[in-house]
Amino acid sequence: MGGPLGAIIGRYPSAAGGGEDELGPSGGGGGDGIIRHDRRCQDLAFLVLFAGFWVAMIVNSSFGFNQGDPLRLTYELDYKGNVCGSRHGDPDLHELDVKYWMNPNQVYQSGVKNNKIDLADAKAICLMECPIPSADGLNFVCDYPEGDIRLSVDDWINRDYDYFEFLTPDMRNSSLQLQGPCYPVIFPSINVYWSCQFIARASNVSLKHWQQMGGVNIDENILIDKTIHKAINSKSAVLKRYVADIGKSWPVLFVCGGLLPLFLSVVWLLMIRYFVAAMPWITVVLFNALIISVTMFCYMKGGWLGNDPLTVVIGESDPYVHISGREISHLHAATVVMTVIMIIAFLCSIAIIRRILIATPVLKVAAKVIGEVQALIIFPVVPYIILAIFYMFWFSATLHLFSSGQVLRNDCNTDCCSYDLKLGKVNCDNCCGYSMHSTPHIGVAILFHLFGCYWATQFFIACSSTVIAGSVASYYWARGELSHEIPFVTVVSSLKRLLRYSLGSVAIGSLVVSVVEWVRFILECLRRKLKLVDSARESCFGKMTSSSSQCCLGCIDWTLKSVNRNAYIMIAITGKGFFKASVVATGLIMNNILRIGKVNVIGDVILFLGKLCVSLLCALFAFLMLDTHKYKSAHNKISSPLVPVLVSWGLGYIVAKLFFQVVEMSIDTIILSFCQDAEEHQGNAQYAPPILMETMDEQSELQRLTQGP
Repeated sequence: MGGPLGAIIGRYPSAAGGGEDELGPSGGGGGDGIIRHDRRCQDLAFLVLFAGFWVAMIVNSSFGFNQGDPLRLTYELDYKGNVCGSRHGDPDLHELDVKYWMNPNQVYQSGVKNNKIDLADAKAICLMECPIPSADGLNFVCDYPEGDIRLSVDDWINRDYDYFEFLTPDMRNSSLQLQGPCYPVIFPSINVYWSCQFIARASNVSLKHWQQMGGVNIDENILIDKTIHKAINSKSAVLKRYVADIGKSWPVLFVCGGLLPLFLSVVWLLMIRYFVAAMPWITVVLFNALIISVTMFCYMKGGWLGNDPLTVVIGESDPYVHISGREISHLHAATVVMTVIMIIAFLCSIAIIRRILIATPVLKVAAKVIGEVQALIIFPVVPYIILAIFYMFWFSATLHLFSSGQVLRNDCNTDCCSYDLKLGKVNCDNCCGYSMHSTPHIGVAILFHLFGCYWATQFFIACSSTVIAGSVASYYWARGELSHEIPFVTVVSSLKRLLRYSLGSVAIGSLVVSVVEWVRFILECLRRKLKLVDSARESCFGKMTSSSSQCCLGCIDWTLKSVNRNAYIMIAITGKGFFKASVVATGLIMNNILRIGKVNVIGDVILFLGKLCVSLLCALFAFLMLDTHKYKSAHNKISSPLVPVLVSWGLGYIVAKLFFQVVEMSIDTIILSFCQDAEEHQGNAQYAPPILMETMDEQSELQRLTQGP
C-alpha cells in the first residue's frame, strides 16, 4: 500500500538513493529513500514575488527615513512651523519642548461654534515649562526675541520669557490689545503630553493688574479648558503618542521582547527534555498565575486598584487637578478585556485537566527527538537573529513613516493681527498656523509597511518550520540508527534543501496566511464602522450575517494555518511545491483524522499555553520596567504602558513560537511520518519508536478519552 506519497520515503530502492544529503550506512540502509533528494526548485514565481516585495519594503522605508522626523510624534508645532524640541528650528528649540498658546482669547474663540478660528491657527510658541500666573502681580510670555529685541534665547529663557519692560510704546499698546509681542499669563496651565493645558480658573490678581493696565477684555469660560483638552486627546494625537511610546521604550522592548523570551523559551525546551511528565501541569498553573498578574497590573495602572494610576500630566501639578485622557479610557477597556479573558482561561483550564494526561505521551515523543537531534534546540537561534535584525530596521522605519509628511501653513480665513518683530509693526497677513499634512500615499505606505512585517514574520517562521520538519523526518526514517554526528548533519542538510529548492513554496504559504489575516482585519474594521453608522437600524439578519461571516473567516484562517503547517512538512520530506504538498498532506490527514486528532489536539493546547506563558511573562516584566521613575517623568515619559506591553507580548509570542516549533513540528512530523509508515506497511508502522506506538494505539486512546476521572 503506497499511500498518497508513494515510495518516496521509507527504505525503497526506487526512492532515489544517494544524493548530497545521504545519511550514509550508519544513517540506515545506505540512506536510500530516507528523504527524497531528486528535487528541483519549486514555485519560482512566488520567490521572485517575495524578492520584489523586499525591494518595495526597502524603497518604502527609505521614503520614511527621508521624509519623517520622530520628534513630530511627541512634540507639537509652533506658529512658525518649528517642531518643539528640535535643534533645526528657528530659533534653536532643543530645550524648548512644551507648546504654549499665548493668546487666551484665540483659544476661547476656537471653541465657539460657527467661529472661523481654529486652535491650529492660534498663536503658540515652545517653552521649557508651562508658565503660571504671578501671585502678586502680572507675568508676561513674550515672543521669540528677534528684530529690535536684543536678547539671546538663553537670556529670554532666564527672564522667564518676559521682556515686557523693554518694549517700545507701540509694542506695549499692541500687547495690551493681545496682538503681541508679549501676552499676559492669566490662566494657570499644566504640562499634558507636552502641551500646556489651560485650567479655567483665572488668577484674580493677574486679571486685576491686566485690567488696570488697560488691557482688552479676556474671555473666561470652561471652553478654554475643553478646547485644548479636545485637541490633545484627538484620535490622531493619541495614535502619534502610542507610536512615540514604542520609540521611547525601546530598552523595554529589547529586554522583554527580545532577550527575556529567548531565555524563557530555551529553558522551556530544556524542561520538556528532562521533566516532560510535569510540564503540562506546570504550564497550566503558570499560565493562570501570569494572566491574573497581568490583569492586576491593568487594574492598578487604570486607577481601579491601589494608588498608582496612570497620569497624563508631566512633572509636578496641583494634586486637586484631575485631567483624564483617551489613553486612560483605552487602559480601562483593556482591563475589562483582560478580566473576561482571565475568567475564560480559568474555566478552560478546569475543563482540560482530565485531558492533560493525553498530552504527556505526545510530548515524550518530542522530548526523545530533541534528545537525539540536539541541534534542534540551537537552530531557532538562527531565525531569531534574522528576525531581531529585521524588527530593529522595521520599528525604526515605522517611527519615520508615521511622522512623514510636510509641515505646511494652514489655509485659514480668520481676521487676526500680531506684532512681527522682524518687520517692526503689526502684521495682519500671517494669521494661519502650521500643521502636518500627509498625502494619501503615506497612508498606503504605512499599510504596506504593516503588511510587510506580517508577511516577513510568517515567512521566517515558515522557513524554521520546514527545516525542523526535514530534520525530524530524517530522524524518524533512520529508525534510531543515527550516529553522534548525524544530529547536526540533519539540520544543516535540511537547511540546505530549503535554501536551494523550497524558498518559493514557503513564500506562497506565508503569503496565503498573511492575505487571509489582512482580509479579516479589513472586514472587521468595515463591520465596526457600519455598526456605528447604522447601529439603530441593524436587523437581526444583518447581525447574524456579520457574525457568521466573521466565524467563517476565522475557521478559514485556522484551517489554512493547519494546512500550511502540514504542507511545510511535506515540502521538507518530498520537495514538492506548496500546492501539491498541501494536497498530499491533506489527504494523509483525512485518511487518519481520528488517529491524529486524538493525540494531537491536547498537545497543541499545552504548547499554545506554553507560548502564552512566555509572552505573558514578557508582558509582566514590561509592566514592571515601565512602572519606574524613568518612564513616568521628563522626556522618557510614556503616554500609556498599553502599547509597549502589547508589543512586548507580541514579540515574546513570536520568539516563543520560533522555539516551541521544535516541539510542535516534531510532533506533527512524526505523526504524519507514522501515518505514512503505517499505510506503506499494511497498517503496521515499521519505523515508529515504541513510545509512539503506545501513544497511537487506538483502543487504549479511545478508552482513555472516554473513561472518567
